Amino acid sequence: MRVLYRQFRSAVKSWQVLFGEAAEFANAVPSDRLISVSHSADNGTGLVVVWYYGEPGQCPRCEFTMTDNQTVRCPECDAPL
Repeated sequence: MRVLYRQFRSAVKSWQVLFGEAAEFANAVPSDRLISVSHSADNGTGLVVVWYYGEPGQCPRCEFTMTDNQTVRCPECDAPL
């Protein structure tokens, strides 16, 4: 497995919205694969990052291979991507 991350960044969304989006994603990651959630701000842009163990191109929840998938949710388990 590799350490992967998903960024939630915006200059216009509130911290509440950014953390909500990150929490939705983090809740889809199995607890034994979730590493950390971090946040930062720079020049008015907020950034929340969810760190987790996984393989590139796989759903973080069910490990479904996401090759050539253009959706925002896993077609197998409906986890947010």
